[in-house]
Amino acid sequence: MPTRTARPRKVADGHIRSITTREETMLIDLAGAVAATSGGKAAVLGRLLRAGLPVPLGFVVPTSAYGQAVAGLDLSDAGAARQLILRAPSAPALVDEIAQALVRLDGRPVAVRSSATSEDTAEATAAGQHDTFLGVIGADRVADAVRSCWASVWSERAVEYRRRRAADAGHPAMAVLVQQLVDAEVAGVTFTGSDIRIEGSWGLGESIVGGQVTPDSWTVSGDAVTHRSLGEKAVRADRQGGEVITRKVDIADRSRFCLSDEEVLRLASLGRETARLLQGPQDIEWAIAEGRIWLLQARPITSALPDTASSATGDTTALTGTPGSPGIARGPVRLVHGPGDFGRVHTGDVLVCRTTDPAWTPLFGVVAAVVTETGGMLSHAAIVAREQGLPAVLAVREAMTALPDNAMVEVDGSAGRITLL
Repeated sequence: MPTRTARPRKVADGHIRSITTREETMLIDLAGAVAATSGGKAAVLGRLLRAGLPVPLGFVVPTSAYGQAVAGLDLSDAGAARQLILRAPSAPALVDEIAQALVRLDGRPVAVRSSATSEDTAEATAAGQHDTFLGVIGADRVADAVRSCWASVWSERAVEYRRRRAADAGHPAMAVLVQQLVDAEVAGVTFTGSDIRIEGSWGLGESIVGGQVTPDSWTVSGDAVTHRSLGEKAVRADRQGGEVITRKVDIADRSRFCLSDEEVLRLASLGRETARLLQGPQDIEWAIAEGRIWLLQARPITSALPDTASSATGDTTALTGTPGSPGIARGPVRLVHGPGDFGRVHTGDVLVCRTTDPAWTPLFGVVAAVVTETGGMLSHAAIVAREQGLPAVLAVREAMTALPDNAMVEVDGSAGRITLL
């Protein structure tokens, strides 16, 4: 089936349909989102929506609602502040407005996503530092998810992230984005530039962002697909009712590409259109459902991507994988199976693990380089490593078996190579 690009719904005068109608409403239609009231993530999507690009409809609980929710709370202790916000009841007026807005979204399951004023900017992505909830159904549960997004400003990982970026003089104001959930058959990311790099896998994008899969990848130069690489797509995430479940991918689907060349070229075209509109190279998340492409997020590329075409394979004594973040570093291997091993990590170690998630972010301020067994350019490990200037190599098969703990290695994140010294 040819891929169609979904377009926002419009009324007779050509304007994008508003989700809220009352002038005194607390909520903001996504089409009217701007950074000051709606945070970085929603503001960019609002701009794309106004330009007619295919963005799922939604609304924003603005930063002012967060301000009202935390007014009078003692925020001097991060852990206590988080619990205070989580325990506070949702304002009845807010729940009522959310209920009305959900009706205008056809009552479909939604994604509830943080949109802090510090997110998705040219200075930092804040990748994964705040919470997101998928497949949420009903006004009460949406309100609970909104409150959890607010509270995530005060999570240990978010506070540590701000501290390491010398951004702890205050805390970001938190808006929350609520959008129709795209039940993706395929999802992934487009990185724009002189060449376009696209990665994709089956199901929702959570498996890619979480580094649970090594996605398929393509390079587009001009109007042609010039490189293809088949990933290991062993699992996929899908919505089931009001939950997201992870299940195994059939052998047949593991061994075939999740996108056709026609779809890849259409994604590349949308990527260029988005980059022109936003005036710079972009890291764009997308999803395809029922043959339609939807844009879910766009943020500036904050550091240069490594050239995957330069990945070296001639040295038989070296391990190779996907270049994830450029640069070269040396240090002792530190095998980390999970949070229980965090205490073993020392300054200058080379972190070697299966994958990482936002809870691992503090380690990135300590280690010299990162090596993972799974993941692609959109995975948490890759994004945070690039943001912090750490060499990273991804999708290194059996890295945790082949690299002994304490062994000295050189990690070349530009070539995708790890060499035992």
